[in-house]
Amino acid sequence: MTDMTAAVGAGLRAIGAVSPRLAGRVAFELWRRPMARGQLRSSEREVHEAARVEVVDGIATYAWGDGRRPVLLVHGWRSRASRYAGFVTRLLELGYSPVSYDAPGHGESAGPIVSILGHQRIIRGLAERHGPFEGVIAHSLGVPFALYAVREGVAARRLVMISGVADFAYLADAFCQELGLGPKVNQSLRRSIERGYFDGDETIWTRFSVATGEIGLLVIHNDEDDVVDPRQARVLLRSYGSRAHFLGTTGLGHRRIMVDPEVITEAVAFLQDAGVRSDVAEGLDLSA
Repeated sequence: MTDMTAAVGAGLRAIGAVSPRLAGRVAFELWRRPMARGQLRSSEREVHEAARVEVVDGIATYAWGDGRRPVLLVHGWRSRASRYAGFVTRLLELGYSPVSYDAPGHGESAGPIVSILGHQRIIRGLAERHGPFEGVIAHSLGVPFALYAVREGVAARRLVMISGVADFAYLADAFCQELGLGPKVNQSLRRSIERGYFDGDETIWTRFSVATGEIGLLVIHNDEDDVVDPRQARVLLRSYGSRAHFLGTTGLGHRRIMVDPEVITEAVAFLQDAGVRSDVAEGLDLSA
């Protein structure tokens, strides 16, 4: 925990001791702001600048390749499409056509931040222009966004979900846990999320959590992920059952997993149906 995080947590706990409702509203304003945009890295620049760029309603979209065998790439919180540079290079080598976008308020896209429903609309628009997709690869918060869009009709042959959130409520619970906020503030934060983005819909916590899927799924997660609890991988695997495969990694954390050559190779091999080195979910202990 950074000094700033500790100070914010202390302040919210002090407010919550007097008014959990007010603390929840303040927490919501912090929860929904990325605070900083991910910057383009020098290692990503060549791939990033090679993309065909379109800006649609303020959203920067990217496409590489000749348009055949498109693969959608969905990034996570405080990230950007350029983080997929290694994946883009490998996909192009194998004749795929990667497609991606910078989320609202991220990368080169204008704000404001939008909900999972906003991402569904963006992904559906990309599918209409580039799809159907040979595969979808998503990371972190991009995982529930991608899976919901597929559940709602975006066509994809195979899915690769990396370091992903599966339980929608985890987004509120992990935030509160990091800041040391109690259950009353957590409940107030949830109510603020429901009202702020979903017209007060209290069903969002199950509605947007991962549901049983019928598409082949590879789940990749690291045992030292300090952003998304590795136990979230088990939720994904249980939901997809025999259609799910798991690739565990060690020592990569939440971000370096995206540039690891072996992870990139295994992810793309799964899209190819090419003997990915993974374990069938049924063979794993998913009870924890």
